[in-house]
Amino acid sequence: MKTVPPKSTPQETKLVLAENKVDTTTVEFPTTLERRKSSLLEETTSEHLGLRYDASGIAAHYRKRPLQVLGRIFTVLAPAISFAFGVWFDTKLGKKVKTDRRRAVQLRELLTRLGPAYIKIGQALSTRPDLVPPVYLEEFTQLQDKLPPFPNELAYQFIEEEIGARPEEIYTDLTPDPIAAASLGQVYRGRLKSTGEEVAVKVQRPDLRERITIDLYILRRVSAWGQKALKQVRSDLVGILDELGERIFEEMDYVNEGENAERFFELYGHLKDVYVPKIYWEYTNRRVLTMEWINGLKLTQVKEIAALGIDARYLVEVGVQCSLRQLLEHGFFHADPHPGNLLATYDGKLAYLDFGMMSEIQPPQRYGLIEAIVHVVNRDFDSLASDYVKLDFLTADVDLTPIIPAFANVFADAQGASVADLNIKTITDDLSELMYEYPFRVPPYYALIIRSLVTLEGVAIYIDPNFKVLSEAYPYVSKRLLTDPSPELRASLKDLLFKDGRFRWNRLENLLKNARNSQDYDSSNALDQGLEFLASERGAFIRIKLVDELFKGVDALSRNVMHNFTHLLRERVGVTAITEVPGASSEEKETLEHIKNIIKILQEGGNFDLSKTIEQVSKLAVNPNVQTLGQKIGSQIAQKAAARVLRELLVTEEVERKQLPAGS
Repeated sequence: MKTVPPKSTPQETKLVLAENKVDTTTVEFPTTLERRKSSLLEETTSEHLGLRYDASGIAAHYRKRPLQVLGRIFTVLAPAISFAFGVWFDTKLGKKVKTDRRRAVQLRELLTRLGPAYIKIGQALSTRPDLVPPVYLEEFTQLQDKLPPFPNELAYQFIEEEIGARPEEIYTDLTPDPIAAASLGQVYRGRLKSTGEEVAVKVQRPDLRERITIDLYILRRVSAWGQKALKQVRSDLVGILDELGERIFEEMDYVNEGENAERFFELYGHLKDVYVPKIYWEYTNRRVLTMEWINGLKLTQVKEIAALGIDARYLVEVGVQCSLRQLLEHGFFHADPHPGNLLATYDGKLAYLDFGMMSEIQPPQRYGLIEAIVHVVNRDFDSLASDYVKLDFLTADVDLTPIIPAFANVFADAQGASVADLNIKTITDDLSELMYEYPFRVPPYYALIIRSLVTLEGVAIYIDPNFKVLSEAYPYVSKRLLTDPSPELRASLKDLLFKDGRFRWNRLENLLKNARNSQDYDSSNALDQGLEFLASERGAFIRIKLVDELFKGVDALSRNVMHNFTHLLRERVGVTAITEVPGASSEEKETLEHIKNIIKILQEGGNFDLSKTIEQVSKLAVNPNVQTLGQKIGSQIAQKAAARVLRELLVTEEVERKQLPAGS
């Protein structure tokens, strides 16, 4: 993969300005990215057209312009009401609206006319074959990159204003018309005149901020009214809209998008079969972005991808694994992974495009999501209710007693089913209904996370109707639980493995079984981290309980061996005087079976090397913490063994005393 070039650019770049002769004309470009940013901040100082979303500034602007606001409301409502009436009339005539191509085209055209905010709603719906009829789905797909373009003259003017040179002085082979037109801009394909590298040139639509801000202002006013007037609405609708507004404003700043692309490359570019295009900073500014051209197909072009010998489903799995690291590891995630932004390259990689709409999730929420996934999978609804408090869906003073059985009802259909049968969209819909009955509030950060996950799941379902994101996610979550040293996840691991003070070997077996399917799981590293944790003060609880369980296991194994030996001896020798030692109980046998399975899983793990593990353990043996661990375990085992011997002696002495004749 190519590395991302530094942001600093030469002070001047000599370009050939004629096709067949050398010209000594020198075109000066802005010297640094920082200088460009500084000039942009000076140029965009109006209260509603700044680089960053400012709800109060936008409100102050439009409060002075009531006629403009009323005009926009009428512009939106009139065609929307007309379309809704037409659909209602069709149903009365007995027409099947769901299969009516004419109505689907009308709705797509309506969303296009209403502008970027409504186009994005259509883009989100275009990835949901489980929600949108096929005819409408096909039409909405065109909203991703087949919108009406704006004139080339305006695009070329923006390039000259932003970069400081005419397009023909910068690019060769620039397509005469845009190859794609989306909600916020349109894209041309060309080559850099200076290096010959193939590039995509994205140019922003004119008057974009004006159109976006007035819609955000109206929707924000409606949201504020809804929160006050409708008791059923407990979510922070204004906060959610402000979060969306911030992301859209960031998306309209191509300098910010370039920085997002570089950060995305640094965090996820190393993942297997993930590709991130590089940014050409010399030719990038607020309304113009020049990035590496990616040859590939949309991820939803399944037949075309298959014809290249590439497995589209595998690339979806790559996307899921990348998304898991975005949401649960680093917190910096792509909030708009629709098919137009995900390409299958001709060499079989998944390329991410369009880094305008990105968002971040903080560590407490990341750990909370991991815990929630574990508790959903294991049907631990008491803990799941507590997770919703940690994730800010419920306040700390809410009585969770009635909510816990409500969670059980939500997941009732999945009881007894495996994680592979769970679907994010179904869970989200069921939980949404639950939120109307109980005092839930949807925090602003959650909206974009769900949009990202549900959109990705929609792409996956389009490719494979049986694809389950949670099924693909759980191996990674299991790996994180076993290897992440954070106190939050160590506490979750303890809660998962222990119930009523007893160690649940079956849970550990399932975790290991799932974790070994994770791409970057290293069983040796997990063992190393596990020993370090057990030796620490934080691992005291697990260490003590684990010693108890190991002692029980060893004791059961020894009794089982003795039972088998004495039974064989009685059969072979026929000496009835030999007392048969009782064997292990059924519960103890089950535990022994789990332990054997765990050892087998470790041995069968793709990167498990017994000799390497022994070497690791030998090295760890000189670690003071591990030596302390050994001493503690040895001391505890000795104490338990002594207690067992003493108890058996006392029992034997008591039995013998009772068997003696009276008066002896």
